[in-house]
Amino acid sequence: MSDTFNFKDFYKAYFLSPKNYTKKQLIVAITWTLANLVVALFYLSAGASVVLASLNFIYGSALIYLYFSGILAMILAPFIYVLVWVLSLVKITHQPSNKLIFEWADALWFATLAATVIRSYLVEAYTIPTSSMEKSLLVGDFLFVSKATYGTRLPMTPLAFPFAHNTLPLTDSTKSYLEWMQMPFKRLPAFTQIKNNDVVVFNYPYENGRPTDKKENYIKRCLAISGDSIQVIGGQVYINGIAAENQPKMQTRYMVKLDEKGNWNEKRFQDMMKKFDLTEGEQLHGNLDFAFPLTMESKQALEQEPGIISVDSLTDGKEIIQNYIFPQSPLYPWNTDNFGPLYVPKAGAIVHLDSMTFPLYQHAIRVYENNPSLECKEGKYFIEGKEISTYQFKYNYYFMMGDNRHNSADSRFWGFVPETHIVGKAFFVWMSWDKNGSNIFEKIRWNRIFKFIH
Repeated sequence: MSDTFNFKDFYKAYFLSPKNYTKKQLIVAITWTLANLVVALFYLSAGASVVLASLNFIYGSALIYLYFSGILAMILAPFIYVLVWVLSLVKITHQPSNKLIFEWADALWFATLAATVIRSYLVEAYTIPTSSMEKSLLVGDFLFVSKATYGTRLPMTPLAFPFAHNTLPLTDSTKSYLEWMQMPFKRLPAFTQIKNNDVVVFNYPYENGRPTDKKENYIKRCLAISGDSIQVIGGQVYINGIAAENQPKMQTRYMVKLDEKGNWNEKRFQDMMKKFDLTEGEQLHGNLDFAFPLTMESKQALEQEPGIISVDSLTDGKEIIQNYIFPQSPLYPWNTDNFGPLYVPKAGAIVHLDSMTFPLYQHAIRVYENNPSLECKEGKYFIEGKEISTYQFKYNYYFMMGDNRHNSADSRFWGFVPETHIVGKAFFVWMSWDKNGSNIFEKIRWNRIFKFIH
């Protein structure tokens, strides 16, 4: 075989040549096939058609045989050749040869298959894009999410580009998945159930137009689990009538009033922002009045800061009505700081439908529980033309809120999160990047690396 790369020789050597599978390869291939068979049976038990379950089994099983046969490596060979050739020009690697090209292609496919299994069934990496969880989680935090903790949700769109969520890399709208193979919701056995105050990643439930597992990922804290009753009074959350634990890093909005005799200038103001780690805020009606989200610790420290007159809560009163708050009904004049009480449905629970309950649960029944024909006519309720007076829920639901309470789009705005949309539990920050740092050493938040999430 030639020392330099030749696609014809490469094709003969690694595709047309007889394959002698090692014992280890056979064990891996058989195990992989059996695993795909189990997945197919799970899909069938969830209501998938025999055709779709069979296609998914064939597709999943074939990958390992295509890998061991060298066909996948052959597909990548031209692209690897170009890469190796460019690197060889700058003396980073040797001139491309058949052996080198195959080894690189083989290693890349192995890494892709292994990482895809880990990402789909065990652990996935996420980044925090918004400040809704500050200061518990910061913009720029890189974290791992355990998919197995609450029971791995089997892929609902299994035919998808590796490592892409809903769009292809370098594109804004090109779908990274094929929609024609849609599998039903099925979750593998869980290690534990979602608990109050868990930090959970989920697919944004109120989004339309994409399969469930391809909707945007959100991260919030689960304040109420299925079966709970949640209420917010003056910004304080109550679960089943008992005041919920407030996280140490939870933020609410305060008005900070500066003393006009405090010699305030731009430098001193910026120094204060840095000292108290104030990354958000706005100027209010007065030149020296500002609104900042603060933790209780920051609030108490600011009250002792020279040049500050007062730090007062900006919690809304009950008289403030926000029409955009769930369930967007005049029957429920709620706001972000005064909300509920609201029952969070549990699988098997029965709700009586009337003018008061229908606004609360109609979206869950119609959309999440797949009853698009649900309608109300003259005070009566119908599904597929059949009159009903009660409804029994199929799924468990959860109520999510951000720790940055006045800067979080959460369940107070769009309602419940069904178990079908749960991705996993956030448990570990492995890296944190502050884009406002002046150099690479300041951009890395060293104190947050390898930090567990509570």
